[in-house]
Amino acid sequence: MQVAANIVIGIVAAIHAYILVLEMFLWTTPRGQKAFGLTPEFAKQTAVLGANQGLYNGFIAAGLVWALIAGGTTGLQFAVFFLICVMIAGLYGAATSSKRILFVQTVPATIGLVLVLLAR
Repeated sequence: MQVAANIVIGIVAAIHAYILVLEMFLWTTPRGQKAFGLTPEFAKQTAVLGANQGLYNGFIAAGLVWALIAGGTTGLQFAVFFLICVMIAGLYGAATSSKRILFVQTVPATIGLVLVLLAR
């Protein structure tokens, strides 16, 4: 069960690292605009906001990677905390932005949290 939990934690971390790249570096590119449904004009006007969001997604990815590296009680605590953060962010994003966020963030984080708790 722990191996499955670690795999899902790694996937959630990778998702957030990818979101970091999209928001910090690709926001004004066709790829970034497509990912977030932005017009070129709006992307240019909001690039700083996108980069800020990307930084926070990077912190989430870093926390989940730290959970994997630390292991033991510390890793468990980090995993639970950051997976819950992702779940809450995903719920908020789905309620205020796009239902797709439920499947990109909330569902994987919830699966990860369940696996982490079952592996205890």
